[in-house]
Amino acid sequence: MKNYNLDIEQAEIGENGLATKAGWIKTYVAAPETGEYLNANMEFVYFDVSVSAGAYLDAPPSEVKAGFAIVRSEDKARWEVIADHRGKMAYNTETRQPIEVDFIGKLPDTLTLQAPETEFDSWNGQHWVTDLDAQKAVLVTLAKQEKAQRLEEAEQQILILERKVRLEMATNEEVELLKQWEVYSVKIADIDTATAPNIDWPVNP
Repeated sequence: MKNYNLDIEQAEIGENGLATKAGWIKTYVAAPETGEYLNANMEFVYFDVSVSAGAYLDAPPSEVKAGFAIVRSEDKARWEVIADHRGKMAYNTETRQPIEVDFIGKLPDTLTLQAPETEFDSWNGQHWVTDLDAQKAVLVTLAKQEKAQRLEEAEQQILILERKVRLEMATNEEVELLKQWEVYSVKIADIDTATAPNIDWPVNP
């Protein structure tokens, strides 16, 4: 009677990382560029040959918390669990510009996951700090521009309506409208732009 071997030949690996017996062995594969764990694999190893590059015999952790990833250590000696912010939006601490994280690992000092609240924020190493003086100066400048535009609009309307009244071409409604524009113009002129942004702009007629 002839006997057939129905068992899978299991490889044996020596201390030097080379197979002392050819056969199949379970390996754990890391991505070539990032070192991130990819999958488990059954690999056939020939006698006196090591497992494939990027494949390791020790098993990684079976699960990790959200926001972390399993990678091979730089010295290739073990698996490590490190921060994984991929897909999240980070912000440049110098320019405040957003950037989507596309790499594994701790963020460099030039990036933070904290979003700045205003264009006047600066990074102090731990959180964003708003330059209130700079913010106030810009708001006052914008208020001055708004005031000038509203006054110009009012003066144009007043000029046309005054001409109609002077030429006795104005209707009663236009005479009343002239008064409303003049009142509006005075209210605008009285606005203190230094109180920006807390300004209650009057509605034009």
